[in-house]
Amino acid sequence: MPKQAVFTLKLETELRDQFMAEAEAAHRPASQIVREMMRDFVQKQQQSREYEAFLQQKVHLARASLDAGNGRDHAEVEAEFAARRAQAVKWE
Repeated sequence: MPKQAVFTLKLETELRDQFMAEAEAAHRPASQIVREMMRDFVQKQQQSREYEAFLQQKVHLARASLDAGNGRDHAEVEAEFAARRAQAVKWE
């Protein structure tokens, strides 16, 4: 991918010096490391937004299901699983 943009930032001298020393110790150009960090950040942000949209869709579908009368109340669920637990105890 051709590199045509320049990104300038201000940071503490100590942080810059530590970063440059670690990049040199890793035998990698500092700009390559920064590009990788930026790509990772972009990917994580995109995944986060996609997951949030996925969750919002699940909530929307669940609410629509409840509105359509397909839900069960807490007491019904508790009664069903109490019966299942009682049956499981009998088989032990």
